[in-house]
Order: sequence, then structure tokens, then C-alpha cells
Amino acid sequence: MSLPLRVLYCHCAYANVVPKAVKEDVLRQLTESGVAFDAVPDLCELSAKKDPCLAELAGGGPVKIVACYPRAVKWLFSAAGTPLPTDGIEVLNMRTETADAIAQNLLGRAAPEVTS
Repeated sequence: MSLPLRVLYCHCAYANVVPKAVKEDVLRQLTESGVAFDAVPDLCELSAKKDPCLAELAGGGPVKIVACYPRAVKWLFSAAGTPLPTDGIEVLNMRTETADAIAQNLLGRAAPEVTS
């Protein structure tokens, strides 16, 4: 029996590196979808505090992490003493991907068509 997919959304609250519109749109689409997900204010802060929730996330099976650059997310978990496993982890980058592309990946639906 496989474990259910988990979704972790990071709001990147303390760094202005992720476009605000992307963060808000991803969060809105996740909330409206009814899909269960965990939201944290800032993975950087959790890493600095070595928050135990990171160990639960790293060891709890497959997870899609919506945050920033995959290398940064992996480093944050390692810095907290809870490295991410090599399998079952996917990091979706709100700095480089659109909100619709992230939602499509998470929710398995096509991005809405843009009309002019």
C-alpha cells in the first residue's frame, strides 16, 4: 500500500524573493481545491530553529514542497539536521514557475486558458 501524497506550501514570509502574486495565487488555488496540505510561514525560519516538523516532513513519505529553488529547500532541511530522502520528494519553485503550472502539477488539472 502506498502512502498518500502530502503537499507542503511555504509562504516565504520573511524574504521578498518569491513574487507575491504567485504565492497568493498558488495558496488560493490550493485552498479552493479542497486538497489537504500543510502551510508554513517560512521554511528558512523553521530550518534556523531546527523545528521538529521538518523531520516529520522528511521522514513521512512522498511530499511535494511548494517553495523556491530545489537546491535551497534541500539545503534548508540538511541544515536543520533532517536531510530529505532522494526519492519521493518534488520541489515546485514559485520563483521560476507560474502559479497555474504549479497548481496543474499539484492538482492534476489543466491550467486555465488565457483569452484576450
